[in-house]
Amino acid sequence: QVQLAESGGGSVQAGGSLTLSCAASGRPVTRIGMGWFRQAPGKERVFVAGLTSGDSTYYTDSVKGRFTISRENGKDAVSLQMNSLKPEDTAVYFCAAVEFGESEYRSPASYEYWGQGTQVTVTS
Repeated sequence: QVQLAESGGGSVQAGGSLTLSCAASGRPVTRIGMGWFRQAPGKERVFVAGLTSGDSTYYTDSVKGRFTISRENGKDAVSLQMNSLKPEDTAVYFCAAVEFGESEYRSPASYEYWGQGTQVTVTS
């Protein structure tokens, strides 16, 4: 069994920054790929940023240049640095992981493991 634990959500004014963290625990995941998704009230869960098992990064267009995903110290853990936040970034942010994650995975259905989510609120 694999568990994902997120931390770092909160409330910030527009233009501010937040960093989210996610750590995997439990059994080792072979060539783990990890990603961040977000879900605003009444909307579908959508892809935000991803990290392949080879440490390649990829983003949805709306966050390019503002968000950075990175692996933490070679572990099964990632962070999402979010800068220049906008009110439209407000959502519950979910961490996700997939085994054999060599490719880019932008669909929630591609991921096997999920965290419980952390709220990010950006006020104008």
